[in-house]
Amino acid sequence: MTEHKNTSVPLWQQLQAVAQALAQVRRGVSGTPALEAVPSALRPGVQALLFQALRQLGRAQALRAMLASRTPAPLPDALLCTALALAWDPVNAPYEPHTLVNQAVEAAKNTRSLQMQANFLNACLRRFLRERDALVEATNGNVLAQWNHPEWWVTRLQKDHPDHWQDILRANNQAAPMTWRVNTARTSREALQADWENHGMASFPVGQQGLSLAQAHGVRDIPGFAEGLCSVQDAAAQCAAQLLLDGLVAPHKSLRILDACAAPGGKTAHLLELLDDKSEVTALDIDAQRCERIAQNLQRIGRTAKIMAADAALTKTWWDGQLFDAILLDAPCTASGIVRRHPDVRWLRRETDIDKLAAIQKNLLKQLWPLVKPGGRLLYCTCSVFRAEGENQVKTFVEHNTDARLLPSLGHLRPQTRATTGMLTDNLPGDHDGFYYALLEKIPAP
Repeated sequence: MTEHKNTSVPLWQQLQAVAQALAQVRRGVSGTPALEAVPSALRPGVQALLFQALRQLGRAQALRAMLASRTPAPLPDALLCTALALAWDPVNAPYEPHTLVNQAVEAAKNTRSLQMQANFLNACLRRFLRERDALVEATNGNVLAQWNHPEWWVTRLQKDHPDHWQDILRANNQAAPMTWRVNTARTSREALQADWENHGMASFPVGQQGLSLAQAHGVRDIPGFAEGLCSVQDAAAQCAAQLLLDGLVAPHKSLRILDACAAPGGKTAHLLELLDDKSEVTALDIDAQRCERIAQNLQRIGRTAKIMAADAALTKTWWDGQLFDAILLDAPCTASGIVRRHPDVRWLRRETDIDKLAAIQKNLLKQLWPLVKPGGRLLYCTCSVFRAEGENQVKTFVEHNTDARLLPSLGHLRPQTRATTGMLTDNLPGDHDGFYYALLEKIPAP
């Protein structure tokens, strides 16, 4: 039983904050700003409990439907579902189920807007404790309860990945490790791993330049972080710069590179770590505040880029007319591949978002392709497992652009944990998120 105890903060107070954050997510607010509103002393415990509740929300909602004749108001429903999500499986519950129920009722009694609902919540949760086995068995056939994803999401995965949809959903419901990219321009992976080991931080290699910590630590507590020797980045995301530059980088060769949707700057930083000072990297993002984050990340590793706040698709507003040797297009997407790290995504997305985002991706490809030099390349990627945002998008693009040639690429990477590594034989080895990669080369005119 994994526990998220914080002896200085009563559990009811944490559950109170989790319910408030969950209610915000259900209103369409991302989990990150929802958690930022939580007092700092409460935040670590609240985040751990919220993430677990989000990973079990489908089961909780199915149980709640059996316990309440009608859906309660948003906040009491969020508290009820929080308690059910955390308590329904005693083996994986962060606290003993009776404790969770008692503290959830206490949270209602100590929340002014919930005090009138305390008896109702108590009745529902006490019935749950009495009839838990029967209630859980009755919800086992419910798709939402079984997979803890919206039904449309499950259906889409069954269509897009008929042989692996269950593996993807299982991986999504596991917590992702804290994975780091080693700045190999400044140190070696082996040297950094040894330094971490000396500080009592066990890790294992992943990908070409990655290290995953066996146990998460505060970012600023990691040896080498402040000095720019390492950066947080999933192993699948680390493939972007490596793929784009493979075979392109040569001694004394100056390259002109565009990172078209760059914030928060992880891939920009990786490009710079793999390039020499002669090359020029331009980093764009539509959000000026996010551009500030790019600058901060680059300052930490001691590198610079030309950073501009601009819409990459509106090339006339920012492009200087000089073609690029390579463009990295990490396009806006559903983020369906990073649900392990952001369990709120599955509940925030709507099925209609896929077509809307696919239209944005299509336009970005159309507008940026003319900016690639003949013989140059564009790497299209999304952190999505949906084929509409990956394979189908690129297939259509190549069919309509005779000067585009698809080079050997990774294609769709499906999320997997260390526990499932080796099951998905066409995936990368190791633990990583879901991603899509297509490397396109511009064929020179005859």
